[in-house]
Amino acid sequence: MAIATKQTNIIPILFTAGLLTTAVLLSGCDFNQEQAKQPQRPAPVVGVYTLEEQPVELNITLPGRTLAYRVAEVRPQVDGILQQRLFTEGGEVKAGQQLYQIASAPYEAAYNRALAQLNSSKNSYERNKRLRKTNSVSQQDLDNARASYEIAQAELTITKINMDYTKVISPISGRISRSLITEGALVGMGQAQPLAVVQQIDPIYVDFTQSVSQLLKMQQQKNIEVPNVRLQLEDGSFYTQTGRLTLSEVSVNQGTGSVTLRAEFPNPNSKLLPGMFVKAELTEAKLADGILVPQQAVFRDHLGNAQVWVIDAQGQVQLRRFVTHRTVGNAWLVESGLVAGEQVITEGLQKVAPGVTPTLQPAANVELVKSFAADKEA
Repeated sequence: MAIATKQTNIIPILFTAGLLTTAVLLSGCDFNQEQAKQPQRPAPVVGVYTLEEQPVELNITLPGRTLAYRVAEVRPQVDGILQQRLFTEGGEVKAGQQLYQIASAPYEAAYNRALAQLNSSKNSYERNKRLRKTNSVSQQDLDNARASYEIAQAELTITKINMDYTKVISPISGRISRSLITEGALVGMGQAQPLAVVQQIDPIYVDFTQSVSQLLKMQQQKNIEVPNVRLQLEDGSFYTQTGRLTLSEVSVNQGTGSVTLRAEFPNPNSKLLPGMFVKAELTEAKLADGILVPQQAVFRDHLGNAQVWVIDAQGQVQLRRFVTHRTVGNAWLVESGLVAGEQVITEGLQKVAPGVTPTLQPAANVELVKSFAADKEA
């Protein structure tokens, strides 16, 4: 009797479970039918940029300062009172132009005395030559007269040089500084303070330092013998004239591990002045097959690794990590991880995820600029 009772109780339970299962299946069918009736979300539209190989110049920017092409400190070569200044301070002077006049009266008197001594010794020498022919004077007397005549000639030359030195001449052409000594001052040969300074600034030099590693990279580029150099001024503008390297130090600074380079620039309008701080931009290397990725496409993970969204062969979005070499203008130069022909997403980045199949269109927010040097010119 006990066993029969248990079997009787199981039948209602099984019946109830069957009803529940049937209800679930029916509700699932209804949900699928409703979901099928709902409109599908359209594929996201993204802008893509196709990578390609292209020639790329790798430029480096180094700090530097301008220096005059030639510098001449004007000093007196005779002693005397400075009588007159004959130039405009800060103006242009020519080589051989007189800058100052030193009191010349003492030197003119010395010259006249030497001239008189020369005439006297010359007459004595001529007379002794005639007398020697008749043996009226000895050979020793003739030799002494000739020596006196030659000494007088030398003395006249010295006094003439000193008299000419009272006119202080510019040794080079260029721009002259303010006068450092005024009229009426006593000046002397060998004094420490110059009267003025003349600087030739057309052309003009720019000295800048470069690390040894960068110099070695440049030397490895066989197609770059003498790199052209551009200058960026303190206001951010670029100097219109292009310079060329003329010097590289033969030794390395042991403290900084760098060498000094010198470039020469035309400076016809005197826009560059000695002592100006500038930035020198020169070509470090030239690549024939560089690949540039627009900066709009690049983002980084929490470790700082560069990443982009790329379109794979099936037209789906794929996250790709790659290695950058450096920036070139407004793009990143690819070292590895991306190849020419691949498409990277630059617009609609917030709409995509791995595996999504988007609608592609050419990117409208990409305009590659390899160098900003042409943006501002001075």
